[in-house]
Amino acid sequence: MEVLVTKYRELIGSIKTRFVRGLAEHINWKAQAVCIEGARGTGKSTLMLQHIKSNLPLDKTLYLSVDDLYFKQHTLIDVAEQFYHHGGRHLFLDEVHKYADWQREVKNLYDFKPQLQLVVSGSSILALQRSEADLSRRMLRYHLPELSLREFIALKERLVLPSFTLTDVLEHHTQIVDELKSKLESPLKSFRDYLTMGAYPFFLEGGKQDYLMRLNQLINVIIDYDLPEARSLESSTQAKLKKLLYIISTAVPFTPNIARLADQVGTSRSRLLEMLDLLEKAQLIHNLRSAAFGVSLMNKPEKVLLHNTSLIMALAEGQPNAGNLRETFFYTQLSGAGHRVTYPKAGDFLIDGSYTFEIGGKGKSEKQIAGIQNAFLALDDLEYGTAKKIPLWLFGFLY
Repeated sequence: MEVLVTKYRELIGSIKTRFVRGLAEHINWKAQAVCIEGARGTGKSTLMLQHIKSNLPLDKTLYLSVDDLYFKQHTLIDVAEQFYHHGGRHLFLDEVHKYADWQREVKNLYDFKPQLQLVVSGSSILALQRSEADLSRRMLRYHLPELSLREFIALKERLVLPSFTLTDVLEHHTQIVDELKSKLESPLKSFRDYLTMGAYPFFLEGGKQDYLMRLNQLINVIIDYDLPEARSLESSTQAKLKKLLYIISTAVPFTPNIARLADQVGTSRSRLLEMLDLLEKAQLIHNLRSAAFGVSLMNKPEKVLLHNTSLIMALAEGQPNAGNLRETFFYTQLSGAGHRVTYPKAGDFLIDGSYTFEIGGKGKSEKQIAGIQNAFLALDDLEYGTAKKIPLWLFGFLY
């Protein structure tokens, strides 16, 4: 037990609180049980440690990384019991899905130790989903998305800028651009930097090449280790998943021909649909579907996009498609802000069933959204917008 406390105190001593993810303000930190899920590398561990350092008594709090070798010989419930009997009241469990049968032990702690607050995190959505039946009514769940453009600027340039609602952006984008440009000299430069290496906080730990190399390593860890822990996968399937990711990273945004895509990957149509679903649950891709058909494994997606633009840059080997980058950025920022993104009858995206968006370069006309109510253009290479033409970069300030 002492070794765990020592590791926790050393981590707390090294943690910085200058920049904190926006999600921290929305979490009900007073709840008895909280689950923070999100893709690998988004900063869940840091978020938990920052909250401890800034808000909790260190002697009544314990942070544990549950994949620690200590748990090869000790149970989580025994550690929690010992911690509780010594006055502990706040237990943070990181990478909880790495611990076998964690759902049952967390449920028991919740039921029999009501004075013990539990905060857990995990990056494997597939593994965390298995906890929903037992823990859904006990645990508040929050999703930590990749960095927004606004958060990237705050972290990289130490410049804290406000966030805006989608309604604000649609109705007052010209005034908002004036406000932001009074503090941010070149939004388009920051936007370009973000597209290359802005989705994950670890961009601070090295240059562009280090960042992209770490991203490739992250992809391999997810496919080679995380997915097999949650699903039975053959090594040949893992190789096909990586090939599928590469194809998606270099593609022009399009409605996928599933039969042709299956042939490219070397699998069957039904198996390809399963692979797309698996990659989406692993938070490596987005499957964009029409709201009219809903989410079903056997309904093919209307578009397939990587989960963020950094993944495109890491996989596309320096030859990303501009349209792919633009649409991926838009999807990531809107979904990260909590908006429902579906495929429209016309245009590229339908947001919350109400707003239609066409994405493109600054020369794109309003022809493709003509006659559509509540339709807008989100345009690249545009610093200021006019009327229904809104700078694409501005959608990076929604969270």
